[in-house]
Formats: sequence, C-alpha cells, structure tokens
Amino acid sequence: MDKPEKIIFQTAQYDDLVQVVNLKSGDKTDIFDEWFNFDYSLTEEEANFLISLIKKHRDFVMNYAEEDLKMYFISNILNKVDFLMEDKRGFFDKPLKAVINDVEIGGKTDFMVASGVREPRKPYFFIQEFKQTKHSVDANDQLLAEMLVALALNKTNLIRGAFIVGRNWNFMILTKIAENSYQYFISKSLDSLDFDGLKQIYICLQAVKLKYCE
Repeated sequence: MDKPEKIIFQTAQYDDLVQVVNLKSGDKTDIFDEWFNFDYSLTEEEANFLISLIKKHRDFVMNYAEEDLKMYFISNILNKVDFLMEDKRGFFDKPLKAVINDVEIGGKTDFMVASGVREPRKPYFFIQEFKQTKHSVDANDQLLAEMLVALALNKTNLIRGAFIVGRNWNFMILTKIAENSYQYFISKSLDSLDFDGLKQIYICLQAVKLKYCE
C-alpha cells in the first residue's frame, strides 16, 4: 500500500497511519494505574451531580445524535471538571496539523485541553466522540491521528486521550518508543450511565486537569 499524501482526522484509518509511522498496540494494562488511581475524592455535591446526570439522560444517551450527545451530556461533565484555567483551557472544534514523514496529518478536533487562551498552543489531552451507529472510521483511529500530531508538535513522548461511543468511554495513551515508532494502549471500557463508571471517568478527567497539564 502506498503512503498517503495527506490524512484528515475525520477520515483517518489505521491502515493509512501505519504507512506513515510504525504503530502497534500494547497490552500493558498497568500503564493506566497511575491515571485511574489518581487521588481525588468526590465531594457530596459532585457525587449528586453525577447521579443526577445519569438519571436525566439515561433514556436518551443511546439515541442522541452526535451533537446532542456532546452538548447535553459530555459538555456537562467537561464543564463540571472545569478546564478553564489561567493559561490553558478546553477547546472545541479547533484545527490542528503537522507534517510527519512528509505526510500532512490534520483536521478539526472534537475537544482538546491545551495551553493558550484564544488559540491552542500545546495540546495535552483529546476527546473524540462518535455517535452510536457504525462508522466507516473507528473512533480510536481518528484519536490516534490527533495524538500523533500532538506528539510531533509538542516534541514529547507521551500523550493522553479518550474516545466515546454512545455511553462507553475508553481512555488511550500513545507513546513514542523510538524514532518513527509508536505504541498505543487502550483502557477498559467505562459505562458513563453507571455511577462507578462515570465516577472513574470524572476522576480521570480531574487527573488530566490537575496532574497532566504540564
């Protein structure tokens, strides 16, 4: 298969990405231990918020269109975490691109946490959201493309993200293990309509805000 001339996030596929970089999946599940075990205790108000969110949207999440899911459900969680900080914040629908091995990879991201006030500079974390129906592009392929671009721009060796399909969230870590070689890890699936699942999602997002935005 020939190396593609350009890859767009919205249509990125794994087979295209592996023509540009050496990319493989990893099964090292303990790589998520620090992230998932972040020391954060929910307040009673936060716990009640999550319970209320589940009750309000339980009958709708699986049928929401993509934009509905983002605005009614996901954005409530992100706003509660509150990624609006002095010199970094969350950005919706912002363009990002880089040239990797002579191939331009880019497009608009669903959501990213990055340094910057008006425009993103250094990205720290991505969320890619898909509606429940079957797509020709897998959510994790698009997320991988975004994270590869972030590593190229940041000149770092690790980036974090999450992809969402309906009620289910999976977190992802992408590492650069050598020049032109990358390995990615996907967490267990977390059910956002289950309190324990949503609590874990919320704690992971708080870890991004309080620990990994550096």
